Amino acid sequence: MARLFRWFGDFRRKKNRGQNGSSCPQPSSRATGPCKSRSSPQTTVAAAASSSCRFDCKSRWSKQYDVCICHAEDDVIYVQDLVAYLELRPHSLRCFLQLRDLVPGGAICTELCQAVRQSHCWVLVISPAFIKDPWCGYQMQQALSESPKANGRVIPVRMQLERKDYPLELRFMFGIDVGKEKENGFQRIKRAILYNLEELCRKNAEEQQHTDTESRTATAGNTADSSGPC
Repeated sequence: MARLFRWFGDFRRKKNRGQNGSSCPQPSSRATGPCKSRSSPQTTVAAAASSSCRFDCKSRWSKQYDVCICHAEDDVIYVQDLVAYLELRPHSLRCFLQLRDLVPGGAICTELCQAVRQSHCWVLVISPAFIKDPWCGYQMQQALSESPKANGRVIPVRMQLERKDYPLELRFMFGIDVGKEKENGFQRIKRAILYNLEELCRKNAEEQQHTDTESRTATAGNTADSSGPC
């Protein structure tokens, strides 16, 4: 447990350095200089706003987290870097981390179950340590029960694990093998999460459009009935 608290302190310090020491600041009226890009500041702001709007919908904000990161204690360094990457702007994904986000004094099994239910998708960092950790197995089963049709919301990330040792429950799912290319693995994980959020917002827009159409049709029908002959 002492090791976890040391890691959490390092994680917060590194995250603050990453936010304050970015070589390419976010566009703002107080920016001291433009990023080294051929795009104008106006184009950059418009592109960032357009990208963010694709993931902004009522359904997304109905849950507390965009993604729940399930991992073993031995993989905290990898997860530290992954979460720091996912929480960067402009998308600023809302990640659940056990040490950071569990309620102090709460029942672990209840808190983990609640975290799974309050997340839109789940990244399972499958490593040899994950296979041996019963709490990781518990979270994996909870995630699978939330998404029984394997529609992409469960995102297995295979790390330093032979295919033969892969959990049977995940072998039929599309997974991400990060291997030794950490940065490329982070990008693929983020793309998978954003794809799920974009699909969520697309379906939300379609449902809203359908509801609006039905409402207009009903209103038109009531108007026609009220204007008819006595």
